[in-house]
Amino acid sequence: MVLPLMLGLCLSGAVRAQSAAPGSPGGEDEALLQRLERSGAFDQAVERTIQRLTRKQAEARQQAQEEARARRREMAKNARPVDAARDHIHGERQAPVSIIEYSDFECPFCKRFLGVPEEVVKRLGGKVNFVWRHFPLEMHAPLAVRAAEATECAARLGGNDAFWSYTNAAMTRTRSNGQGLPPGEGDPLLALAAELKLDAAAFGKCLESGEMRARVTEDLKDGEGAGITGTPGIVLRHTATGKSILAEGAISADALEKGVRELLPAQ
Repeated sequence: MVLPLMLGLCLSGAVRAQSAAPGSPGGEDEALLQRLERSGAFDQAVERTIQRLTRKQAEARQQAQEEARARRREMAKNARPVDAARDHIHGERQAPVSIIEYSDFECPFCKRFLGVPEEVVKRLGGKVNFVWRHFPLEMHAPLAVRAAEATECAARLGGNDAFWSYTNAAMTRTRSNGQGLPPGEGDPLLALAAELKLDAAAFGKCLESGEMRARVTEDLKDGEGAGITGTPGIVLRHTATGKSILAEGAISADALEKGVRELLPAQ
């Protein structure tokens, strides 16, 4: 309401200033302006001007968003190559395509996405594997970071199988949005480790030391370099060519499979 009023006052003032200029038919101009104001034509012209400005601003925002998405898609190729000695991999380690998920244990959309990559791995057999990387969002600190560190402690003590067991259980149970796992007696992350038959004392020492934080941060920086801005962030990568596709959000198994097939050679 303020903008139309200001425009109206400016335009009205401009017309009246012109009508007062030397040699101008001031009375006729003033009468014309009053008739326009009474008819509503003046307000309609102001409203059309506002609509045009609003539309141009929306178009500019949309273009900026599209350009940002294009830059992120281009950055996907910067994702760290999958390393069987370092990465957590579900499925055939030598698969030609990898689904790399950058995930946050406190993200409700990541929780919704849980199991989708594994379903695609199952559908496509040895053609694709699933790689987990950490991307704890600042809004979900500190519990998202601590949960990520806990999975790495599980991996240290129990290997790849322990990592996936702990990851799936933690993601299934989390209350999301920074609330963590349901409380119980003591630390629920330690309780989960004991439930999975991991050495509780060694796990607690690992978790409390903070020694896994560097690895979690490394994954986070890798994701940022690959154009990830939210979770779940997904990069589909062809191992041999390095060709990569950026996907975002908790997409369906069908949509994920379609993206993977784009990277596979024609059958």
